[in-house]
Amino acid sequence: MKVCVGDVYDWIESFAPFENALSFDNPGLLVGSRWQQTDKVMMALDITPDVVREAAAWGAGLIVSHHPVIFHPLKQVAEESAVYQLARHGMAAVCAHTNLDFAPTFGVNTELARALGLANTRWVLPCEQVMEALIGELPHSFTALELAEKVKADLYAESVRVVDGGKPIRQVAVCSGSGADCLDGVQHLGADALVTGESRHHQLLQAKENGMTLITAGHFATETIVLPALKEKMEQQFPGLSVRIAGANREPECQV
Repeated sequence: MKVCVGDVYDWIESFAPFENALSFDNPGLLVGSRWQQTDKVMMALDITPDVVREAAAWGAGLIVSHHPVIFHPLKQVAEESAVYQLARHGMAAVCAHTNLDFAPTFGVNTELARALGLANTRWVLPCEQVMEALIGELPHSFTALELAEKVKADLYAESVRVVDGGKPIRQVAVCSGSGADCLDGVQHLGADALVTGESRHHQLLQAKENGMTLITAGHFATETIVLPALKEKMEQQFPGLSVRIAGANREPECQV
């Protein structure tokens, strides 16, 4: 069954409105036309040249990604770039970034909380009305190392970094990707730990000084978790549409 790219865009809009993206962001239909039709959709966290080549070989007409394939203003479009290759193959690109991160009922952070088994989740706004986070409850108290092992297993992460706050953990905040700026805010709102994708050195020190457990699981691991659920949701919405997560959707770095 073929669907219009615009129908997929409108469906994402229904649960993750693009207008709700943060001001610095650039989500939306970034390459192609609403009226293009396709019966195959490729998904990935990032639209890289490898992802485009894989999608083209499969015959996909649309790639849905989390990170925008066009983020900063372009000064050139090189032949080897993903944008050039999308246009060359006549493929469209729909990118749902911070609008999907903070979608209230289904999105990156709701899936992150679900994967970690958090109950009674609630949205909070800890970062000066910029970035939201979810706080939820674990089934029982964990130590920092126990929670780190759980996060590593639940997110299929190769490794995680942990700052041990030295206290039992029951209330956990999640903020996918670069969410460590929420550290102070979620602690004041009752969280015992924050799980995020990236943290800077001074934030690690801040967590230690404040007695707050901080688990850094990797940008990729905290966000790619949404793709299987998004794939299933899309297949239910568009029966007969073939949806595939790109094999090239991989962590860009490795541990040595």
